[in-house]
Amino acid sequence: MNRRENLKLLFTGSVGAGLLLTGCEPEQVAIQGQVINGGTPGGRTEEEKARDARLLSETFFTEEEMKKLNTLVDIIMPADSESPSATDLKVPDFIEFMMKDQPGMQTPMRGGLMWLDFEADELFGKKFNDLSKEEVIQIVDLVAWPEKATEAYSGGVRWFNMLRNLTCSGYFSTEAGWKYMGYMGNKANVWDGVPQNVLDKHGLSNPEKYLSIYLKPEERGKVAEWDEEGNLIG
Repeated sequence: MNRRENLKLLFTGSVGAGLLLTGCEPEQVAIQGQVINGGTPGGRTEEEKARDARLLSETFFTEEEMKKLNTLVDIIMPADSESPSATDLKVPDFIEFMMKDQPGMQTPMRGGLMWLDFEADELFGKKFNDLSKEEVIQIVDLVAWPEKATEAYSGGVRWFNMLRNLTCSGYFSTEAGWKYMGYMGNKANVWDGVPQNVLDKHGLSNPEKYLSIYLKPEERGKVAEWDEEGNLIG
């Protein structure tokens, strides 16, 4: 099974819950743009815009913690030939925002990041940020596979599950993430009358006077016009 297939399974499973965390775009720049430009499409209240501005003015993670996040999210979602890495899409900034938007996550997240240093010191006599890539993977492997992890690492498993969900939530909230998954979204349909096989079944036909004004893809933004008697005229 290749990476894309693995991600699709992950996306439709545990990550689904993670996506319920927010409807925001993950990039902090995008969120700032929403505040400056008056909010997301559909409108936001002044209270909502003020709250976002306040949260964006605050900082939760330290530089050392952010460095750990950069390392971890790129292990979870590395760059490949088809997609950018999590740091390329500013996923750590998304997680930073979520820590302030959902403060109940702050203690477990910070506790997990602290645990990384304890484990790094125990195994290698160094801080996590000073480890080699191979050493980092050794620690990640302790908690990244719930079915393989020992009971002693159950807390670490829960923390890494949260981090993984946040990472994928942020990643797949971006345009690049949507494209990587092949997500099409809602597409404008085209109405060219009742299907011919249905008409034939009932001995009917599409009114010829409307054939020239049925909706066409290139005209889907055009507003329909009706005469005083309710007839479609354009």
